Amino acid sequence: MLVSGRRQLLTALLQAQKWTFQPSRDMRLVQFQAPHLAGPHLGLESENGGGVINLNAFDPTLPKTMTQFLEQGEATLSVAKRALVAQLPVLPRSEVTFLAPVTRPDKVVCVGMNYVDHCKEQNVRVPKEPIIFSKFASSIVGPYDDIILPPESQEVDWEVELAVVIGKKGKHIKATDAMAHVAGFTVAHDVSARDWQMRRNGKQWLLGKTFDTFCPLGPALVTKDSVADPHNLKICCRVNGEVVQSSNTNQMVFKTEELIAWVSQFVTFYPGDIILTGTPPGVGVFRKPPVFLKKGDEVQCEIEELGVIVNKVV
Repeated sequence: MLVSGRRQLLTALLQAQKWTFQPSRDMRLVQFQAPHLAGPHLGLESENGGGVINLNAFDPTLPKTMTQFLEQGEATLSVAKRALVAQLPVLPRSEVTFLAPVTRPDKVVCVGMNYVDHCKEQNVRVPKEPIIFSKFASSIVGPYDDIILPPESQEVDWEVELAVVIGKKGKHIKATDAMAHVAGFTVAHDVSARDWQMRRNGKQWLLGKTFDTFCPLGPALVTKDSVADPHNLKICCRVNGEVVQSSNTNQMVFKTEELIAWVSQFVTFYPGDIILTGTPPGVGVFRKPPVFLKKGDEVQCEIEELGVIVNKVV
């Protein structure tokens, strides 16, 4: 994981002090590291933008990765629920390094052209079936990690997205059963090299989407019961403080249930799998003239109830 500049960024986001956790109804699961801990740990974000409760200290039998945590289902979730209502010490946000809430998933499924207003922006018809592509899991980085501009591309663009995290294995899942397979939601940035997506590689999207660091995720996996309505959330992206994308997930053409039903016809979903559900309008490539990310830029992707991820471009 990239760590340069991250602590200063976190400190700037929140000057946290040690406090006792006041219970919140929201379960915000995180993966994190701290100087006094060996390796990654699982935790609970005390609130949106708050400090971190060390779940592995609360119960040392818990796994230390989110995928293993999700694989064990209700058994591990019940431990996290107990921790949520206990009076536990909180690690200040400035003293921890946030990792992506899920690392090394079996698959990262992406959906193209899935916002009505994004289709209008391109003057194209709204799809009748989901347009599916993928990113490699090696593109995932943490919520405050750097985005590295690859020398192979001159047209790196931003895309804020709602990400669905799968919690239960399934194939041929009915739309009516789909939410039973969802663990929760997080914020994703589908960084995209437009030259490779739109002109190179036979216009296949994969390479343009999957450079290293092209999938920042986080800050937390917010469990589905903590989100009032995932399809009615404000979603926005800011570049150097300027709002470049601003919409609502109610603009999604295919909702979470439809996407899970569609994709599970072709592949088996496993706990930890991630679905990036598409981006709203305002991306750089369709501006006149086009605008792309450059060294020194800072991108903030934010979704109501889920949080904000902040990534510097280097």
